[in-house]
Amino acid sequence: MGSLKSEDILEQIGEEASKEAILYVNGSRKVLPDGLAHLTLLEYLRRIGLTGTKLGCGEGGCGACTVMVSHYNHRMKKCSHYAINACLAPLYSVEGMHVITVEGIGNRAQGLHPVQESLARAHGSQCGFCTPGFIMSMYALLRSSQSPPSEEQIDECLSGNLCRCTGYRPILDAFRVFAKTEDSLYGPQPASLSVEESNFVCPSTGKPCSCRSGSPVDSETTRECIPRPQKYEAVSYSEVDGNLFADKELIFPPELLLRKMSCLSLSGVNGLKWYKPLRLKQVLELKSRYPDAKLLVGNTEVGIEMRLKRIHYPVLISTMHVPELNVLNVKDDGVEIGAAVRLSDLSTIFRKVVTERAYHETSTCKAFIEQLKWFAGTQIKNVASVGGNICTASPISDLNPLWMASRAKFRVIDGKGNIRIVLAENFFLGYRKVDLASGEILLSVFLPWSRRLEYVKEFKQAHRRDDDIAIVNAGMRVFLEKKDGDLVVADASIVYGGVAPLSIAARQTKEFLIGKTWNQELLQGALKVLRSDIIIKEDAPGGMVEFRRSLTLSFFFKFFLWVSQEMDGMRSIKEEIPSSQLSAIKPFQRSSVTGCQDYEIVKQGTAVGSPEVHLSSRLQVTGEAEYADDTPLPPNGLNAALVLSRKPHARIISVDASGAKSSPGFAGIFLAKDVPGKNKIGAVIDDEEVFAAEFVSCVGQVIGVVVADTQENAKLAARKVHVEYEELPAIFSIEDAIKAKSFHPNTEKFLGKGDVDLCFQSDECYKVIQGEVQMGGQEHFYLEPQSTVIWTVDGGNEVHMVSSTQCPQKHQKYVADVLGLPMSKVVCRTKRIGGGFGGKETRSVFLAAAACVPSYILNKPVKITLDRDVDMMITGQRHSFLGKYKVGFTKEGKVLALDLELYNNAGNSLDLSLAVLERAMFSSDNAYEIPNMRINGRVCFTNLPSNTAFRGFGTPQGMLIAENWIQRIAVELKKSPEEIREMNFQGEGSVTHYGQQLQHCTLDPLWNALKESCNFSNAREEADRFNLQNRWKKRGVAMVPTKFGISFTVKFLNQAGALVHIYTDGTVLVTHGGVEMGQGLHTKIAQVAASSFNIPLTSVFISDTSTDKIPNASATAASASSDMYGAAVLDACEQLKARMAPIASRKNFTSFAELAIACHAERIDLSAHGFYIVPDLGFDWKTGKGNLFSYFTYGAAFAEVEIDTLTGDFHTRAANVFLDLGYSMNPAIDVGQIEGAFIQGLGWFALEELKWGDAAHKWIPPGCLYTCGPGSYKIPSVNDVPMKFSVSILKGHPNVKAIHSSKAVGEPPFFLASSVFFAIKDAIIAARADAGLTDWFPLDNPATPERIRMACLDEFTAPLGSDFRPKLSV
Repeated sequence: MGSLKSEDILEQIGEEASKEAILYVNGSRKVLPDGLAHLTLLEYLRRIGLTGTKLGCGEGGCGACTVMVSHYNHRMKKCSHYAINACLAPLYSVEGMHVITVEGIGNRAQGLHPVQESLARAHGSQCGFCTPGFIMSMYALLRSSQSPPSEEQIDECLSGNLCRCTGYRPILDAFRVFAKTEDSLYGPQPASLSVEESNFVCPSTGKPCSCRSGSPVDSETTRECIPRPQKYEAVSYSEVDGNLFADKELIFPPELLLRKMSCLSLSGVNGLKWYKPLRLKQVLELKSRYPDAKLLVGNTEVGIEMRLKRIHYPVLISTMHVPELNVLNVKDDGVEIGAAVRLSDLSTIFRKVVTERAYHETSTCKAFIEQLKWFAGTQIKNVASVGGNICTASPISDLNPLWMASRAKFRVIDGKGNIRIVLAENFFLGYRKVDLASGEILLSVFLPWSRRLEYVKEFKQAHRRDDDIAIVNAGMRVFLEKKDGDLVVADASIVYGGVAPLSIAARQTKEFLIGKTWNQELLQGALKVLRSDIIIKEDAPGGMVEFRRSLTLSFFFKFFLWVSQEMDGMRSIKEEIPSSQLSAIKPFQRSSVTGCQDYEIVKQGTAVGSPEVHLSSRLQVTGEAEYADDTPLPPNGLNAALVLSRKPHARIISVDASGAKSSPGFAGIFLAKDVPGKNKIGAVIDDEEVFAAEFVSCVGQVIGVVVADTQENAKLAARKVHVEYEELPAIFSIEDAIKAKSFHPNTEKFLGKGDVDLCFQSDECYKVIQGEVQMGGQEHFYLEPQSTVIWTVDGGNEVHMVSSTQCPQKHQKYVADVLGLPMSKVVCRTKRIGGGFGGKETRSVFLAAAACVPSYILNKPVKITLDRDVDMMITGQRHSFLGKYKVGFTKEGKVLALDLELYNNAGNSLDLSLAVLERAMFSSDNAYEIPNMRINGRVCFTNLPSNTAFRGFGTPQGMLIAENWIQRIAVELKKSPEEIREMNFQGEGSVTHYGQQLQHCTLDPLWNALKESCNFSNAREEADRFNLQNRWKKRGVAMVPTKFGISFTVKFLNQAGALVHIYTDGTVLVTHGGVEMGQGLHTKIAQVAASSFNIPLTSVFISDTSTDKIPNASATAASASSDMYGAAVLDACEQLKARMAPIASRKNFTSFAELAIACHAERIDLSAHGFYIVPDLGFDWKTGKGNLFSYFTYGAAFAEVEIDTLTGDFHTRAANVFLDLGYSMNPAIDVGQIEGAFIQGLGWFALEELKWGDAAHKWIPPGCLYTCGPGSYKIPSVNDVPMKFSVSILKGHPNVKAIHSSKAVGEPPFFLASSVFFAIKDAIIAARADAGLTDWFPLDNPATPERIRMACLDEFTAPLGSDFRPKLSV
């Protein structure tokens, strides 16, 4: 180990620099050896056993890896505490700092931190995989804030964290107890006060209630608001340690306070060199020595290039600690900003400047503040630098157009210290090319103050507001001067990003503007010039060409109106602008999310019916909960990586593994010829190969598996395997499959009722309409990637595995088949999974099948964990669908007949696609009475990775088609869709098109309760009034019902087993066949057992799901697990109680433990196996009749949205969801499921778009998935939650068909998010009406900003025509 060298020697930077690096982790001193420069902080933390910090995406897009770093600034004599993405931070970049992970702030043994406690109590953790990241983001905010943060600051600090389970509302509620707010809302009050006496207003509902008491009233039925925990406050604050909330919190290590910072010269694998200079001179010397070296601060761009783009940079220079590059000087004429200044610091200084300087001087600063708000997640802004963003020269940089527009000057320095000034508008030369010679670096940026009558404005439109790259952005400036009583343009700058290979100035438009009077004539002329000034080529990368063109015009139109309004008190054209036009520039005031949860508590026994927190919540908030990838590999363990096809359809000519075999750490490559048993697998039929032998039928198909000593070495070796192909024709879309008659064999299905043709021809039908509905797929985006650890026992006589799967039984079966072993010798265990949603039901199996081969042959443990981009590319998604409908109806709107053709895109294997199609066919009536129906369905074979189960399993697709034609009937008859829906509702005794009679139908009471709750008629009137007064912002409202059948549609799957043990200390161990994936299944099962034995919930423990305990278990799917496994556990409990009854009758035992001891003494068997089959099920496809479902879960939802018709941006102002869940076994968990499903549904309906290399997206390589990570695929974030989010569970309707009168909840709420989709369409209808268009129009889902904007016809989109339809991968 080298020693610290004195600074004079370090002037000769290079090999002589220090080789020692020190880091503190959770208060523990770590000396970092040389040779680790290739590691990220996350990799290091997980290597040393701190697995609470998770790998979710590896690109800083999900926040699961968030940790807090503390760094002492000797110059300012204070500490900075901030959240970062550990997956991007190079290990050596945090040298000399204190890193705190989720394990460091609290644990079960020593006590939870208030942040952890609050999140656990508020039901803010479901699967728990994202939880440590949320905890650390909030913790970092609290440590760094001298006073309590505002609710807005809390929302902003979570913008870089994603959750797929909760819907965010409970997380926000949990953290708001730390906010600067009215104490009386949260603080403890005298218990003697009644609701009336205290006049307490619930912070969630805004209405008087008794939620503050925190304890549910112990009666049969009670209105229950989720109680808020007490308000937390810091116990101390210092400049070094920040805020401390608990006595045991970690302080900043004293050694780091005293330690002088030193230069570093360290290395990594593959010749990587890492330097940390401390002076500008050292940076310049290094840059002279290594002209191609990459300068970095936060590694947010270089890290992505090295990981995702596989670019090798041999020399990295960290400039984070160079004082000359970190200057922030506020001067009389502007502000000087060092190139290494972090974006969060830039935002802070701008906010300070705005409060201190004259209003007219800070127009530019305000534009930067607003653009930085939406630039990225907090973790990225905390480390990304000004210079890094500039010199990356991304064509979609949010800041570069603003630097260019605002007259910024860049100071560039060379190796000799010579400085030259470059205007920002001249700095960008081409795609990722800037005006920097070899050896030059960007030193600083000078931003001048804006002048009187100079206005600067930012613009950005992305798929999602929070943490998203721009589709188009802009920076615009105009400088006006008075001339003859008019305001004339003296100077202007209009700069766009996202329209060319670089940020580009509209020079012709600028020339046109100069000298012109600022009026309507100028506006129209400028728009005309702009159309020809900014040209986007038809084949431009990124697509959406028409949308991007429209945004260039919309942004300038907004800028014109904004400047006109800003010129208050002067002679301007303000009078010429009608107030309705000003809606174009009216900022949307997004208020804090308020949630209301209304349900009754029906207690049954000690636990059932109680809103208990998730049993693993305290493990999850502390990072102690273990997932598959957290399983440690023994020293001889190997890591696996897949060799994947790069062609969508081809014959394999040869596989050359010579490059892989010479790769470091290589241990073996295994292909089809190496499989000991069967190479064929499949969910329903064996139509997939473990390893492709002769043909590949999609990009991402597995050809082989490579094992090596580390995951990185395995991936490196896999990339070196060269496969030679003979390419064959490929099919990607449903439309192409229909043309080519490319269908999976034996998948044609038919359902019918009545006589459709006769009805269409009869006089009863007032009108017959026909149309098509197409809908895109959806990525599951479970936060935990697919993962399996597999090992042999007794030299390969047995095989065991830990897998992240919803179906351990399938892993057991296919591993046994592939290895040629009996199933009895293969064991699969699953403790918990970090989200599944159907994506881990069957598509996790082929990974285990691939990994088991090297493990078995080499007799060594093997772990395989997919990178996020690979996971998304190869494991399948929700099916895209095409529906062709023909509907006949009466003059009043009563539906008489439906003729429907359904097609889904299965991909290259059948998987569960036929069952998904069948579900869609069964659900094509949604909740409507249709006397005559004919449905034909086909499963399309395409050369895409096999699609699979996803929450709803085809039901949402079938229902969406129904709601589309309902909405179209409403347009045809000039009625509201809600009116058409109501008159067509099914009711008690209705018979479906598959012959099942509806019993206990609660649709009417649900619908009426929702209507009353949301005051629909009033909401409709208010939206209409708003739309009359606003031309460019529109509001829409909608109410939508759902009817979701509960059961597997394959009869034999409706069975469940459980094992219950009673121990002599009175505790109970339960094992069942279901998998805990965040849905609270284990918690509900424990409640069933506790209530059955009349013991406390704490006395029941649920063991992991394992195939050697419960055999032949069905997948945890179809929303049926609580029903089935709850009943199986209850069966076992009843058996045990029956055995114990004779002993119990002898005397009054003081405790359950005493009774257990007495039974044991009498040799009573205290272990029982329970079993349950769902009764009265059976459907015959030949007759098309039978009982498909045990019962139905009914629901309805209302939504109100506001859209910006010029950009397509939208906000969900309110969502009100009602569900009939019988007597809920755990209302808090059920509410969490409703909210999570709704927000996930909102993603499918309005945000999440899969883009494949197909005819619609020719700029993507054929068959490749473009949207394969959080950078390009956008699930809902905190900012997408409805501002008013109400959830109600229908009261007084027990379900006679399921355990404890409850109902299934996982999937039914998903479709209710279509209320947002149809509210968006309602708002678009209002916008089109302003343009004189009242005809029906199609709106595909997802209703992204592109689809919303392009449907809102106006003068900017008119040239495209009224029937323009953005492209969609279907």
